[in-house]
Amino acid sequence: MLITHDTRCALDTVVDLVNTAPENDTATDGLADVASLDAFVQEHDISDVGTLSEFDLAAVCKVRGRFAEVFSAPDPGSAASVINDLVAAAGTTPRLTNHDGYDWHVHYFAPGASVADHLAADCGMALAFFVVAGEQERLRRCEAPDCRRAFVDLSRNRSRRYCDSRTCGNRLHVAAYRARRKEAAG
Repeated sequence: MLITHDTRCALDTVVDLVNTAPENDTATDGLADVASLDAFVQEHDISDVGTLSEFDLAAVCKVRGRFAEVFSAPDPGSAASVINDLVAAAGTTPRLTNHDGYDWHVHYFAPGASVADHLAADCGMALAFFVVAGEQERLRRCEAPDCRRAFVDLSRNRSRRYCDSRTCGNRLHVAAYRARRKEAAG
């Protein structure tokens, strides 16, 4: 599956957006205030965004919840339904653009769109490409028992199981190794 630069940026953005949600009641929300939303927008180079407000924060958190549903969808039809709702509500308006040193690419949000509509349109279309290509199963949640972070499995054979092999994957492999050694020691 060929993934263009703008689609890859949108995928990275939607994964990071979903992962800002607190995993439980004691965890911190990564988008707790307008300043954290502004930092997210800056970190992901989201273009055409004006001054952010509490309204933007609430709208982005709502979109974030809908994107989380896509990563938990049991089948392509369920994922498609959520993506269709997000993209339609954003008033998707595809247009070619070249800016900030990037060659021609497609933006799916209308000029002057809110940050929530921008995310819903661009990130929604990036996820839609995976559903259309029959690759919805690549939109996953980490299999580590204490982690439910979202990720996109871009491995050749669709075998990635953890959000990060250096943390979650390694931690579980070390625990399994120690359990085997303990059992062998008797």
